[in-house]
Amino acid sequence: MSTSSRVAGGGVPSGSASSIVAGVVCGYHLLKIDGYSRTKEVPNGKWIDSCPFQVGGRTWHVSYYPNGDESEYTDFICLFLCLDDAIAETVKAQAKFSLMDKYGKPVPLHTATTATSDFSVANSCGLDFMERGELEKSEHLKDDSFIVKVDVTIMSEFHAQETPSIVVPPSDMHRHFGDLLSSKAGVDVEFRVGGETFLAHRLVLAARSPVFRAELFGPMKESATTNAICIDDIEAEVFKALLAFIYTDALPAMDQQEESAMAQHLLVAADRYDLERLKLICEDKLCNRIDTNSVATILALTEQHNCPELKAACLVFLSLTTNLEAAMKSEGFEYLTKSCPGVMKDLLMC
Repeated sequence: MSTSSRVAGGGVPSGSASSIVAGVVCGYHLLKIDGYSRTKEVPNGKWIDSCPFQVGGRTWHVSYYPNGDESEYTDFICLFLCLDDAIAETVKAQAKFSLMDKYGKPVPLHTATTATSDFSVANSCGLDFMERGELEKSEHLKDDSFIVKVDVTIMSEFHAQETPSIVVPPSDMHRHFGDLLSSKAGVDVEFRVGGETFLAHRLVLAARSPVFRAELFGPMKESATTNAICIDDIEAEVFKALLAFIYTDALPAMDQQEESAMAQHLLVAADRYDLERLKLICEDKLCNRIDTNSVATILALTEQHNCPELKAACLVFLSLTTNLEAAMKSEGFEYLTKSCPGVMKDLLMC
């Protein structure tokens, strides 16, 4: 039996088979933590529950502790398997928690199994899954989200065999489209950006961006079809990352310093090409990069590209006098006052 749920968002496609053989019932659940950075605001000892799921005719859920379940585990992510049903008989089970890689495979280094527990005595069992620092440095935290597979094994005295079902792996459409872009097979549109040439597929661009759709299939389509399209106000590396996102729905790996600058440039490009999800991803990344040197530049971007939540985060940061005084000495603050005079009124109201 398989199910999936997401903390702070929608669902994750999944599939599996379950069986009752030789006294054991097995099943799994996929849990996606979406908006990981925001879940870190949950205090130590507090948790977020997943959607309920079924294994062995019982209803279960996973409790996710972003900052540990006890004071000594504040640097750890802790996970607990919980039984929702009220029971009188003995139910013995164990849980195996596995961090999933980008291909939907468990990461052996970050796979751990609980001891077998009697859920008629205590309705949960869990463990300190991994240190937050390890997760944040790993490639498995993508777009501020990660996936954990929860394998549930229930000890049973039954010996019936269930009809198996087909195991459906996670979608890998993004990989195929990424390969299509890399191979340049069938490309039919050319862009010249910052002295570099980029080849792409008009149908893919039009499907992802209404702006590209208008440019490539609207009244101006003839010139866009027969000539290379020159883009003068976007850097080549930014356009390369933009194309990669259009094809794969993900951003390339970057270090923290690169990520902050790239997120600012990509936010502008995302707004220009009406890529709302990319724009929100950039806003989220910048929310975690606000400091006295960057806040003025980021605040100017929020005014120019309509980012109210990111703007609110900047104003909260500047509401502290020490932060405001330091930010006023930055290079970007003078530009902010000249280009976005309305922001000064907002600052006075903080």
